Amino acid sequence: MNQPTVVDLRHVSKSYSSGSKTTEVLQNLSLAILRGEFVTVVGASGCGKSTLLQLIAGLEQPSSGTIDTKAKIAFMFQDANLLPWLTVRQNISLALRLAGVAKTDWAVRVQELIDKVRLTGWEEARPHELSGGMRHRVALARCLAQGAEIVLMDEPLGALDAMTRDHLHEEIERISREAQLTVVFVTHNMREAVRLGDRVILMASAPGRILHEEKVALVRPRVMDSPEVASLAAKLTGLLKAAGSYEKN
Repeated sequence: MNQPTVVDLRHVSKSYSSGSKTTEVLQNLSLAILRGEFVTVVGASGCGKSTLLQLIAGLEQPSSGTIDTKAKIAFMFQDANLLPWLTVRQNISLALRLAGVAKTDWAVRVQELIDKVRLTGWEEARPHELSGGMRHRVALARCLAQGAEIVLMDEPLGALDAMTRDHLHEEIERISREAQLTVVFVTHNMREAVRLGDRVILMASAPGRILHEEKVALVRPRVMDSPEVASLAAKLTGLLKAAGSYEKN
């Protein structure tokens, strides 16, 4: 059975003006994302990847074209952005409060989310007591606390070491599958894009536009350094290089 489309961008362009100068960041971009799909987006700095996420989230409006989203959206950034004076439990509780969840339901729901992201036993820890990977798991729990069905991830693992990043790949993949999330994941790392994505979107620069879409048919679970992932990543990197839109990671 075909999954319904939950994000639909049609002929979207985005420009910014400063004085007499107008810069076109995105040009005539059309993209349909299905419910439960994990879409990764790759391109050089300045190709409009973050602008694309902001448009999907409704934080920016397109200069032309239409964007239709059919589910609640949450954002996960490179920095986990936890409130440092609050515990893990309190950071997640705050998200429930902002989502309008009744206070009587917080305790049970918070513990469910903590268990889901595998932070049981760390409920009363504050952010400075957590590793980088653990802080990102709290950030993911906050997204789930908001009742989000679509999670936009803007290079959330870019600042982490390779071992922590690999572990979080497994966690993000597991949680997105269990919670039936639709994920749009921006990265500079082509192997990461292939490792995680059901589909990889390559973006060309100046102005940003879709250069190529690749459905990833590799069997899960995948490993970043496997020959299959490396081979497809090399092919896709070659396409970006040929278009002059490659940025070495």
